[in-house]
Amino acid sequence: MSDTAIELTGLTKTYGTRRGLTDLTLQVRAGEVFGYLGPNGAGKSTTIRMLLDLIRPTSGTARVLGLDPRADAVELHRRIGYLAGDFVVDGRQKTGECLTFLGNLRGGVPPARILELAQRLDLDLSARIKSLSKGNRQKVGLIQAFMHHPELLILDEPTSGLDPLVQQTFLDMVGEARRAGQTVFMSSHIMSEVEAAADRVAIIREGRLVALDTVADLRARSFLQVRVTFDAPVPEEDFTDLPGVTGLAIEDRTLTCRVDGPPDPLIKAAARHTVTGLHADTPDLEELFHTYYSGAPSTA
Repeated sequence: MSDTAIELTGLTKTYGTRRGLTDLTLQVRAGEVFGYLGPNGAGKSTTIRMLLDLIRPTSGTARVLGLDPRADAVELHRRIGYLAGDFVVDGRQKTGECLTFLGNLRGGVPPARILELAQRLDLDLSARIKSLSKGNRQKVGLIQAFMHHPELLILDEPTSGLDPLVQQTFLDMVGEARRAGQTVFMSSHIMSEVEAAADRVAIIREGRLVALDTVADLRARSFLQVRVTFDAPVPEEDFTDLPGVTGLAIEDRTLTCRVDGPPDPLIKAAARHTVTGLHADTPDLEELFHTYYSGAPSTA
């Protein structure tokens, strides 16, 4: 088996004058959980649809499990579990009938496997799909993606509509898939679930890749939010123009600022006064990723 599950090179998709995806180049390693993050409309679903040949790129190439999504579509789809962001099936069927039908299309899935996943996700197999809530329909989509133990799981916003307990069950299933050697490519705009599940993360904004790294390394490159308290008011000019210090504000005896890079210049400036308190926080993932969302698009 190749060490690379997905390889994208210069992948671009335009819709007339409208941008879908611009010059996307990245690799997903076999056996990893890969988080694909971005706000709605960033290009996540466009990327996924090109991986499956549901739409075709304007330029660039994609290789999935070593195959061409267009020329080798039939073979490739047998080896993939896919959950669309807008999962839709015939509402007249019962959930169990639907999942059995979809399993038979794949050559047969043991009924015990479907039952096991339904019990874990608390899905009633006797209910008709048209009667299900959005969250329960999403459970049907998850089961059909996982039930045949695919080499590659491609999941577009997989926890949409799920309650927190079921979200945790889903994350457990992702962890089990990774331990079994499966690859998981998971798009999301929910930062906490990606932090809990992913080995590496790509962040996409306005159709362009703006970051690609492990969550830990993204954190290491992030900034500090600092609050320093003193025993008396301090002059602001003692702290202006310090390297890496931005957003400086001093109110009474409290200084707050953001520090990008080493905090040593700020600490030395503060040490010229009597410090009564010091608090420094790295941003949570939500705030960290929003620094990429709100910044100017990169050409990475």
